[in-house]
Amino acid sequence: MAKTKSVFNCHECGYKTYKWAGYCPVCKGDTLIEEQVIAAGKSPRFSGEGGELTLLEQIPSLEQERLNTGIKELNRVLGGGVVPGSVVLVGGDPGIGKSTLLLQAALGLVAEGLQVIYVTGEESLAQLKMRAARLGLSGESLFVLADTEYSRIESKIKDCHPQVVIIDSIQTVMKSELGGIPGSVIQIREVTASLVQMAKKKQITFFIIGHVTKEGVLAGPRILEHMVDCVLNFEGDRYQTFRILRATKNRFGSTSESGIFTMEAGGLMEVQNPSALFLSERPSSSPGSAVTPVMEGNRPLLVEIQGLVSPSYSGGIPRRTATGLDINRASMLIAVLEKRVGLPLTSCDIFINVVGGVRIMEPAVDLAVALALASSYRDRPLKAGTMFVGEVGLTGEVRPVGRLEGRLQEGQKMGYDCCLLPRGNIRSLLKKEMEIVPVSSLAEALDLSLD
Repeated sequence: MAKTKSVFNCHECGYKTYKWAGYCPVCKGDTLIEEQVIAAGKSPRFSGEGGELTLLEQIPSLEQERLNTGIKELNRVLGGGVVPGSVVLVGGDPGIGKSTLLLQAALGLVAEGLQVIYVTGEESLAQLKMRAARLGLSGESLFVLADTEYSRIESKIKDCHPQVVIIDSIQTVMKSELGGIPGSVIQIREVTASLVQMAKKKQITFFIIGHVTKEGVLAGPRILEHMVDCVLNFEGDRYQTFRILRATKNRFGSTSESGIFTMEAGGLMEVQNPSALFLSERPSSSPGSAVTPVMEGNRPLLVEIQGLVSPSYSGGIPRRTATGLDINRASMLIAVLEKRVGLPLTSCDIFINVVGGVRIMEPAVDLAVALALASSYRDRPLKAGTMFVGEVGLTGEVRPVGRLEGRLQEGQKMGYDCCLLPRGNIRSLLKKEMEIVPVSSLAEALDLSLD
């Protein structure tokens, strides 16, 4: 029997020590867990024959078609489909729809004639069948397995010879010989390493669902994200219908693509025209509302920014609330409006909302946010049929933004005939199919945009 020894692992950051320290010296939390590990050289993961030294030019090219999941938005994010033998890690908040997405993808792969195994460690087979029935999915040719012991799962995979395996979730699978509890650092690391080895050796595609921490990052050691080929984040507010799938790592495709879904009673539905959906309920000629083109990966879409400025009657510190936008960025824009434009916002409650539950991080929305707040403060609507794009600096200047051609084309497609944008972007415009209003400063933009 292999010798074991104790090691203390931090289940938040992955720090490892062989002596009890009371707390993790890296993340300063009471997160150290004692685990029994197999001594070096005894781990079964490193058993077997080694590889041979080969010249790169002598290796035959691997020309394999990607697997079609039946979900166009998922195929887009993966780079055109699933690469055989790859390992894809899918993370997201609880209840966001990770299991639903992969169950639908599994049935889509089955419809393409592929053999798929769905391994669930969080539900019984009856519960999985109930969820499939609720989504209106039959799954006649989908193999399912409810187990958490890695050796038994591996045995079933070797007996069935599938092309795709879905693990829901990696935190529930364990190797009993390693000791510890399911979801611990060593269990996640060793199980994932074994799955990666099996994927490369047998050309099996693995989809792995991973839990996230309260900070929204994938639980387990950071090495987990380095071991897999692709990391997908499923984002959105569970109380909103919109879901956005992003790739933060992709060895076989771009990380700038994104997929947009809505959660309906029948499962996740792909959104073909997200701009129309985001602007469908927008009130016309209402103060405090501005439309701006943003980039979700390589896809431009139009979103509505709403701002509300009202006098603060509480007598304390005025409220500053931003939904879907970085609050620090919003505070900076409020300060610029007060200092450079002269709007007295110190004693006002300010609320900012990105309609539809979308989260925006790019600074190209600065101009729309600032103009929405100014419009609300002065109780005057912004010009109809106009969208606004530009980054605002601390001196009140409006800076150029990237990929403007795609933003303008999306606006024209949605019926907008005018765009107020930075003067520095005029040189890069190849053609102007809509009215362009260049501005250099926030004060100039405010004078030109109010009705």
